[in-house]
Amino acid sequence: MTATGPTATRPTPGSLRVPGATLYYEVRGRGPLLLLIPGGTGGAAAFDGIADELAAEYTVASYDPRGLSRSPLDDPQAGQSVAEHAEDASLMLDLLSPGEPARVFGSSSGAIAALHLLTARPERVARLVAHEPPVVEVLPDAAEHRMFLARVRETLRTEGFMPGMSVFAAGLKKAGGDGGGDGRGNAAEPRAAPPRLPPQAAARAERTMADLPYFLERIVPSFMSYAPDVRRLEALSDRLVLACGQDSRGELPYRPAAFLAKRLGTELLHFPGGHTGLTTHPARFGELLRKALRA
Repeated sequence: MTATGPTATRPTPGSLRVPGATLYYEVRGRGPLLLLIPGGTGGAAAFDGIADELAAEYTVASYDPRGLSRSPLDDPQAGQSVAEHAEDASLMLDLLSPGEPARVFGSSSGAIAALHLLTARPERVARLVAHEPPVVEVLPDAAEHRMFLARVRETLRTEGFMPGMSVFAAGLKKAGGDGGGDGRGNAAEPRAAPPRLPPQAAARAERTMADLPYFLERIVPSFMSYAPDVRRLEALSDRLVLACGQDSRGELPYRPAAFLAKRLGTELLHFPGGHTGLTTHPARFGELLRKALRA
């Protein structure tokens, strides 16, 4: 059965009970299912700039991952794992596209969950576009990145969230992970939401900022220590598109996707902008994503 949804620009919200959490999701459009898995703290709203265009061709579903925004955990202290998040995505597919494989797009940490979904439940995925999954364990210098993450954890423990976030954000800008220095810099510090935003945008920015501590303390350690099954990905490479932002060259999130594409012998697709290109260049990003999903 092919999932169908509401007309574009009027997403229908829903909730899905999964083990240990209740997921908030939105559906719009009509046609075969396209599941959008957000990265960071963006949640379903991260795709507002591209969802309507995609909904002209697909039933587009997006959601807030467990523990973020409108998807509360039963136990707020529960540990997080890539496999658990991938199973959440699988259950979303079972709900919205039962019996038919679906197209999937994942960004950043969402792309990590999507890679695991592909290897664990390949029968559910017709095509996956994975944008800058920071699976640093595949890199030859993975040990340096473990040191970087250990420094982030230690800064969080001894100095608090804002210094830890500064170390993390600065470290992502370095292609070499550790790269020397202490990874600090004012330019990398998170900024407050800009003033006088429209009410909907202001609420989205407030949710994003509120979720940052949870993301950094609970999601980042488990996701960036995840090692994908590369041999399994090789066997499934005909349905996998690895992608990066064209402005991300020289930054850490670019390297794993580029490394995997070379290892798998597949082309690396470049989207406009950097790691958050779907937000900064939504029109062009959405256009290229539609083409990648059709190929």
